[in-house]
Amino acid sequence: MRHDAAALRTRTYAEEAVRSTIARPDSSTPLVSFQAVWRHWGRGRKRWAVLRDINLAVPAGTAISIAGGNGAGKTTLLRIATGVLEADSGSVAIEGITANQNWREYHRRIGFLSAGDRGLYARLTVRRHLDYWASLAIMTRADRKPAVDETIDRFGLSELANRRADRLSQGQRQRLRLALSMLHEPKVLFLDEPRNSLDADGLEVLTASVRNLLRRGGSLVWCSPFGEDQPMTFDRNLVIEGGELRPA
Repeated sequence: MRHDAAALRTRTYAEEAVRSTIARPDSSTPLVSFQAVWRHWGRGRKRWAVLRDINLAVPAGTAISIAGGNGAGKTTLLRIATGVLEADSGSVAIEGITANQNWREYHRRIGFLSAGDRGLYARLTVRRHLDYWASLAIMTRADRKPAVDETIDRFGLSELANRRADRLSQGQRQRLRLALSMLHEPKVLFLDEPRNSLDADGLEVLTASVRNLLRRGGSLVWCSPFGEDQPMTFDRNLVIEGGELRPA
């Protein structure tokens, strides 16, 4: 029965991807909306604005690239978008819902990869990580195993499934972190420097997963350093400098 459930889930996933290429959602509807977002650091005379009046609408099925230097505000913007930080003013909404209005529904809709090598537990195996994340996504036990099995296969983690995180290479850890961000099939994906430590195979897995998200009508916000080669074509390319967004 478990094998049948996994096969059914994999088949449904593939069929959904095919349908989405035929009937793509209306791209005029913003799936993500940043409205007048401000964020400051410091106090008194040393207080400065790291984000200045950020306004951005991301329609369904759209991929946005944001490039910037160190300290430009990329990571701060994504942390606000995912509810890790609060904006001083303004808001971020996913399908019209803000994190303050409904934290659970908001986070069911998003996936997040933070910059650097964070978010993993040294002694947990790859499979245990995915199962734990599935429980946080409020999946039932019946749904968790097929979701975890499919994700392990999709991200090329089968041979690593029973290996602890502290025994993975940097590139393998990055694959696992990407798998965790997409396990629950979010509608919106926020990726902060996702190419970090990935080899050619890992990059191919990443871009294939992102393209499938877009075909399903999801949206992507991809942040990267200046000068980094992009592995895919984006609908809009933006730059963040001095806390402000502008066309690249």
